[in-house]
Amino acid sequence: MNLNKSTRYALHASLKMALAEDRPVTAGQVALRYEIPENVVAKVLQQLARSGVASGVRGVGGGYRLARLPADVSVQDIIDIFEPAPPPDTCMLREVAGAGCPQEDPPCRLMQLFEEVDETVRSTFASVSLATLAS
Repeated sequence: MNLNKSTRYALHASLKMALAEDRPVTAGQVALRYEIPENVVAKVLQQLARSGVASGVRGVGGGYRLARLPADVSVQDIIDIFEPAPPPDTCMLREVAGAGCPQEDPPCRLMQLFEEVDETVRSTFASVSLATLAS
């Protein structure tokens, strides 16, 4: 599985917030810890706040903290914000996004395999909370 940069940065930032407990975390702290661009981390933190996973704290000593308990936020929750699931029956082997499988009848065995793997991965990510990662 290949996650885009925003998703990877969001996972790093979310873990950093979980580890910080109730203390605010800045984009600069995340960027320094994981050696990633601060301006991109700032945008990711803003998106996490817009989606309700994080909340912003303004002023001196401000930053971002988780808006929910780390045990209530799964890795899949973070991924879903930045990596929307493909439409049902989308063939992952097609070059055109959203294109269906040309082998619909009988169903393509490769497409079935990829759907099963995708479901297993999503289920695994959904079963791992930020609290689990932070412990």
